[in-house]
Amino acid sequence: MKIAIADWIVMIGYLVIMVAIGLAAAMKVKNTKHYFLGDRKFGKWLMIGQSFGIGTHAEMPVSLAGAVYTTGMSGIWFHWKNLFATPFYWIMAPVFRRIRRTTIGEMTEDRYGIWMGMVYTTFALAYFTLNTASMLKGAGKVINQAAGGDIGVNNVVIAMTVIFILYSFFGGLIATAWTDFFQGFLIIALSFMLIPLGWSMVGGLDGMRSSVEVYKFSLAAPEGITIWIIFMLTLNGLIGIMAQPHMLAAVGTGKDEKTCRIGFFYGNYVKRICTVGWALVGIMVAAMVAKGMFGTTSLADPEDAFGFACRHLLFPGALGLLIASIMAANMSTCSAFMVDSGALFTQGIFKSHLVKDKTDGYYLWVGRISGFVVTMLGVVYALFFIDKVLYSFLLTETLATFMGVSILGGVLWKRANRWGAVSSLVVAMIVNFTLYYSRGQRLDNWDADVFCMALISGIVTLVVVSLLTPPEPKAKMDSFFNRLQVSTDVAENEPSGADEILEVQRAAASSGTQSLLVNLLDMRKGAMGHSLWKAYRTDLRGFLIGCSLAAGLVFLTWMMLNM
Repeated sequence: MKIAIADWIVMIGYLVIMVAIGLAAAMKVKNTKHYFLGDRKFGKWLMIGQSFGIGTHAEMPVSLAGAVYTTGMSGIWFHWKNLFATPFYWIMAPVFRRIRRTTIGEMTEDRYGIWMGMVYTTFALAYFTLNTASMLKGAGKVINQAAGGDIGVNNVVIAMTVIFILYSFFGGLIATAWTDFFQGFLIIALSFMLIPLGWSMVGGLDGMRSSVEVYKFSLAAPEGITIWIIFMLTLNGLIGIMAQPHMLAAVGTGKDEKTCRIGFFYGNYVKRICTVGWALVGIMVAAMVAKGMFGTTSLADPEDAFGFACRHLLFPGALGLLIASIMAANMSTCSAFMVDSGALFTQGIFKSHLVKDKTDGYYLWVGRISGFVVTMLGVVYALFFIDKVLYSFLLTETLATFMGVSILGGVLWKRANRWGAVSSLVVAMIVNFTLYYSRGQRLDNWDADVFCMALISGIVTLVVVSLLTPPEPKAKMDSFFNRLQVSTDVAENEPSGADEILEVQRAAASSGTQSLLVNLLDMRKGAMGHSLWKAYRTDLRGFLIGCSLAAGLVFLTWMMLNM
């Protein structure tokens, strides 16, 4: 199926609406706080849409459908790796607001000192570059396949870049949040649109079972993704999420801590549901190819599976709507990355260490320009260097985990210091890349055993080196951990005074809002004489609900596959 006139009308109309929304939101940007953080006044629905939109990119259905096409339904765990980490998001969310900073780079500097903050900022800028490239390349593959291969992947990458820069350069996080919110509804609908269109064509589950190997319908198959790999992927996501540089803006910009919790957890849970739709598309395409439908008996690239389904199943107009939503999803996320990378450079490097005491308007333009430069680096990487989108995706997630060892460790353990932090990062990366090199594999490959060895090396190094070297200055550590202990609902600015902080902690424990994450290594002390359930019941109740929803999603998916 070629792109019809109806598709072009839908695409152009939708993109005009998205750009209009972005530019309208841009008119609200008055200063760097608006541009980088949306003034921390987003409501719960906008936060859900933002978490879902920023966390959902076009390369995800591309890479997942390709993985499932190759390995079967067990490939869903490449993107469900955060499913069992999702309940922890309820507990983690308030921490991103209690940091009371613009970027995680500033948080790292507070915790470990100036040069460790610079190390994190360097990592974060590389993270944005690689992820921007992955998103653009993934969208390019889908759209090019949907158009019959006539457009060209790199042409799509260039066109998308021009469009999202048009509004993100001026609109900042406010424009990103609103475009995320509106396009989120389409992503949900279009994640499942292909399924009813192809279901009867392949004969439903019975028809697919007759043409595809049985093991491909297992969620944990020896031929695909084992329980061990699932566990390692879950650890990868749980530790790495704290270090992903866009998380502070995506999670910590709600109007209060409850709003941040709701947005972070439910926005990502909706994404886990959509993942089922992407996986079903992959297994349907495997059945179609096995049956020789549309004159196709194999795909040159497994990651063409999602685009193949789009091209052959969607009718005129619907194809254009799907392409437009893919473009919009990536443009809004690239917009967020552009804003966040600008914030990292401006706040973490330029304003703090290069040019001080300028006006806020001056730094606003520095943020816009530096974000644009990082985005263009991602475009170059997408055009010339990406081989497999899935590998690039897992590489950035894994690097975030190695950095996350020191970030999460710095929140949980007061004795962690800068020498342990930088050593853990270096050792983990050396172990990771050396093992892949010795195996003759690509350095952006992902293997559960290699990841496990690198992760253990990083954790052990953080602990051992921190204990063998001097601790961080007590005054700085007291300031850092006092911020984490005191809710922003009680004190928006940094707390002061030991008696005041102690009183706030007692009130939090009494009301059940004490932070489980911050007090994890000394829960009894944090409970202030109350029972653990009473002191941490907001965290624990949300966590248990999250576990139930995660387990329920796996169970329902398993039931569907075994009907």
